[in-house]
Amino acid sequence: MSDGVIAIIITIMVLEMKVPHGDSMKDVGALLPLFLSYILSFVYVGIYWNNHHHMLHACTLVTGAMLWANLHLLFWLSLFPFATGWMGENHFTIVPTAFYGVVLFMAGIAYYLLQELIIRSQGRDSLLKKAIGWDWKGRLSPVLYIVAICATLLSSWIAQAMFVAAAIIWFIPDQRIERRLALSQVHRSEHQER
Repeated sequence: MSDGVIAIIITIMVLEMKVPHGDSMKDVGALLPLFLSYILSFVYVGIYWNNHHHMLHACTLVTGAMLWANLHLLFWLSLFPFATGWMGENHFTIVPTAFYGVVLFMAGIAYYLLQELIIRSQGRDSLLKKAIGWDWKGRLSPVLYIVAICATLLSSWIAQAMFVAAAIIWFIPDQRIERRLALSQVHRSEHQER
């Protein structure tokens, strides 16, 4: 279900970009702010999809609380098309940029809550807990978003740079969960052979 919702979010974001009414590069250039905000949001949604996918593969048990936490995350992700369009249409002005930051912050918090509920249900020795360890990325990102929201008062471009920095931190796929899953499969295979 989550994969389908995320695919719809990406589709809605691209549909927000209207075809230019003229045939010149100037007409296309007018869409540049919206296109840049789309690229940033596409990367963010892709990062969430990738990490969400890996995180759920580390689950051995699903609880009602986890389902609600997942829905909470999907709610904030579903606001990406609106926040992206508003920010791009208004050429990265203060209020739309700050709102975009709030959506990023809340999505980050929702992801963290889902992750913590999964760990709680699976136990402290769970595959996910072992894989994420101290989770410096998960701790740093909300701080960057809060600083970026505050920075919009000085310059929305500083905020944009911080949004890009946070995306770069997450852009390189996190292979900790993949490695732990592979290791656990090796251990299971060895155990079954005995």
